[in-house]
Amino acid sequence: MFKALVVDKDEAGQTTASLQTLSDDTLPPGDVTVAVAYSTLNYKDGLCLTSGGGLVRQYPHVPGIDFAGTVETSDDPRYRPGDAVILTGWRVGETHWGGYATRARVKGDWLVPLPEGLSARQAMAIGTAGLTAMLAVLALEDHGLTPDRGEVLVTGAAGGVGSVGVALLAALGYRVAAVTGRAETTDYLKTLGASRIVPRADLAETVKRPLESETWAGCIDAVGGAMLARILGQMQYGASVAAVGLAGGTALPATVIPFLLRGVNLLGIDSVMRPHDDRVRAWSRLARDLPLETLETMIRPATLAELPELGAAILKGQVQGRVVVDTRA
Repeated sequence: MFKALVVDKDEAGQTTASLQTLSDDTLPPGDVTVAVAYSTLNYKDGLCLTSGGGLVRQYPHVPGIDFAGTVETSDDPRYRPGDAVILTGWRVGETHWGGYATRARVKGDWLVPLPEGLSARQAMAIGTAGLTAMLAVLALEDHGLTPDRGEVLVTGAAGGVGSVGVALLAALGYRVAAVTGRAETTDYLKTLGASRIVPRADLAETVKRPLESETWAGCIDAVGGAMLARILGQMQYGASVAAVGLAGGTALPATVIPFLLRGVNLLGIDSVMRPHDDRVRAWSRLARDLPLETLETMIRPATLAELPELGAAILKGQVQGRVVVDTRA
């Protein structure tokens, strides 16, 4: 038997979430069974906990798009009982039961070993959001970004991806400009290492000029929409933007001028279907480069019972930093 937060939907389309005790035979197919210790909360989880957002195909459902824990049983030769593992992505928590439970059954291909130097709790403080931030940093570095190039912009900086992105870049020696629409997060962002705060309103207004002053050496953008279009026109020659989110909308009201006249690169960052080797590389860098004392300042602990309320809050942009869920509490 195991404990799980189960989301169900009635005939009227209303969803409810409740803590339940389930038997192992309810677990979905998979070749590795994991005792889940920690999970976390992402925007997608907020959708799966409420309306479903089109992500959940079948009810009842156990959300949680990432988790960390210990292998209990395995038919995969790469993993043995007692191995510490992490899962992020692969549509787990969406089309496959996820980490909001004390037990999960998944494919071995979806797991990566927990890097040396990280605990399961720290891994979930990083989670999908932190992995995405690291993949963005790696992409920017692979396209020539170095600390001597100038300021790096991070939008949606107080969110999960933004928080880890700010902390990573600062630890790597970059000067970080953090964009936020919440003045109350200023001290938090400076604690993470932001050298200056950029009010969201400064970038929210669309301008007719396709190019503005060359300001940013790189950018991790979690907003998209009109803000991304504006930022593209402010990038230095040959600089890159790593696009990781769409909090500001899916439309991109931009021109091709920044690409043609300044050689700007727009890099798409996907963490869901990322190949295994890329994940191992990113987790290795996170274990090496992300200051764990800074990571602690981002953590908001939670239990499974608190997740329905927190899921609604994250959809409203009211969650700061990283929610770490102790599934056993």
